[in-house]
Amino acid sequence: MPTTRDYYEVLGVEKTASSEDIKRSYRRLAMKYHPDRNPGDAESEAKFKECAEAYEVLSDTERRATYDKYGHAGLRGTPGHDFRSMHVEDIFSMFNDIFSGMGGRAGGRGAGGVPRGYDLETEVEISLEEVLTGTDRDVEFRRLDVCSTCEGSGAKPGTKPVKCTVCNGQGQVAQSGLGGMFRMITTCPQCGGRGKMVTERCADCKGSGRVSVKRVLNVKLPKGIRDGQAVRVSGEGEPPGPEASAEGKGVRGDLHVVVRVQPHEQFERDGDDLVIAVPIAFTQLALGARVAVPTIDGMVELSVPAGTQHGAVFKSHGAGLPNLRSGKRGDLVSVIQLVVPKKLNETQKKALQEYAKMEEMPKIDEKTTWWGRLKDTLRGGS
Repeated sequence: MPTTRDYYEVLGVEKTASSEDIKRSYRRLAMKYHPDRNPGDAESEAKFKECAEAYEVLSDTERRATYDKYGHAGLRGTPGHDFRSMHVEDIFSMFNDIFSGMGGRAGGRGAGGVPRGYDLETEVEISLEEVLTGTDRDVEFRRLDVCSTCEGSGAKPGTKPVKCTVCNGQGQVAQSGLGGMFRMITTCPQCGGRGKMVTERCADCKGSGRVSVKRVLNVKLPKGIRDGQAVRVSGEGEPPGPEASAEGKGVRGDLHVVVRVQPHEQFERDGDDLVIAVPIAFTQLALGARVAVPTIDGMVELSVPAGTQHGAVFKSHGAGLPNLRSGKRGDLVSVIQLVVPKKLNETQKKALQEYAKMEEMPKIDEKTTWWGRLKDTLRGGS
């Protein structure tokens, strides 16, 4: 393989990363290093192609398993692409589904064949308390905008792009293979698919027709939103290609704001429910008790009957998180956790010793216990 860098390192993920984590990381890095966003930067283009190669391997279950076991050596001779010799737009076409997540598209054509710009993605962090109430965030990101100096043409003011002599303005070229038995249509390597060439480049955008700008937007995040879900902000992505912009056609892509919910010290989230471990003493379980339990926005009183066992579950209805669509709140799920004291004073020891003299130890019934059922299974019994 062309690269010797570890593929997980290239994509910035752990070896235990899920396929969704790998996809998300590749999408972010591909948009970051795309040559349209880094005009004239050969290093960015090389990183873009390196990321594509890493994703091609790690997104394939069998090839990933081979790579995990044998490294780069295990992939030699297996089918793959030489991304270093491919045009960037061809790579984007290969993995188009990666850049169309969450209902968006990664440029190309929208509804009715209208040219459409690339979608962008960014992330924000919120707390569990903010999930309860809903919140907003000022989101800062960079995007490519049409260069105001050349109005997106990439040409120096007073000049115009000329027709590409390699593809004759078509943006694509045909290559024959196997003695002319088939033809392969690829993006023109000279003009990059535009069909036109800039002879005198605009000084501000270096001929790309685009300049990088910083944007800050206030985005509302609805209550009940879950980790990994995204809020789509229409029309805040990048503009379509230079030709579409020059002709006044096309629409911008969208911005996808992916929400990351911070872990909470007390609660675990399970859908719209919240789960909490409630520590309780032996005497409270044996005699019964009323216990104050914290919720995400207050307290509830839990009635624990006498004889309650470790691991028992109690639900407080409506004390969870709101549903994203209906607004109806889930439940608080309290899991009883018996706490055994690590140290006892002399009075406590004597009291427990007296109790132990009167305590009836539970008997093990081989037929009804888990161990008994396991032994029956091993013996071939029913």
